Amino acid sequence: MTSISHSALRAFHAVATEGSFTKAARTLNVTQPTLSGQVKGLEEQFGVRLFDRRKRKIELTDIGRNLLDITWRMFGLEAEAEQVLTAAKGLKRGHLRIGADAPYHSIPFLAAFNRRYPNVRLSMSIGNSLGLKADLIDQRFDVVIAADIGGDAKLHAFPFQEDYLIAFVDRAHPWARKRKIKLEELAGHRLVLREPASTTRRAFDAAIGKANIQTGEVLEIGSREAIREAVAAGLGIGIVARSEFGDDMRLKALEFEGPRIKSTEFVACLADRRGTPLVKAFLDVARESSNDGRNAG
Repeated sequence: MTSISHSALRAFHAVATEGSFTKAARTLNVTQPTLSGQVKGLEEQFGVRLFDRRKRKIELTDIGRNLLDITWRMFGLEAEAEQVLTAAKGLKRGHLRIGADAPYHSIPFLAAFNRRYPNVRLSMSIGNSLGLKADLIDQRFDVVIAADIGGDAKLHAFPFQEDYLIAFVDRAHPWARKRKIKLEELAGHRLVLREPASTTRRAFDAAIGKANIQTGEVLEIGSREAIREAVAAGLGIGIVARSEFGDDMRLKALEFEGPRIKSTEFVACLADRRGTPLVKAFLDVARESSNDGRNAG
């Protein structure tokens, strides 16, 4: 039986996830020639091509994508084994990978966890709820903090905050003197919105669809920060969750009259990993932090 080098699989996984031999070499702290040789050796050993190499980018082949699915599981289990083995040391080491739909909800949990377990390494990536859920199921994350991802048998999740949508405009906009607007007033106006897969966008689209409202042109932007800048520049009316609006003095928040367009934020992990030491510790801290916040309110 042909054995597969663990270091070669690690090299492949790093290149596939980083999308670059240069970035992967930095991540693994090896030279690029060493990394390239490991991947090339793996391809030659089995007579396959794992990447299509172009001038400035690389792409996974079909075999490469199949192998990546396996290495995600493989290195996820490896990390889980490390958590179990280090639990007896009182969580003095380890790496917890967190996905979140916004920093506003997640940073307080990370700060509370870091105070209790300062030697555990934390990494966080921001994305939309649908993508985060898929990555959690594929074990790219240990924990996800995102809106409306409860109700899946594969996941263990608990809600910690209910949120709702508001509109916002720049201070020079005619609506800047208002406190509230009707949803119907958005008809015909240019809007600045997140991508269709985001929770905010899906909730908003459902609300205007139900009310049969035809808005004007939509300027679609993939980050909240860029949406804020676009609205501040007078490019349209923004839609955001109330808790994410912040304190930007260039902008004016506008509540919607009538029923609120709601979403619920959850902390979630894979159901079969809820008992692993690092994940359980984070869930416990998140529950305590969210309960403290509700009690303080």
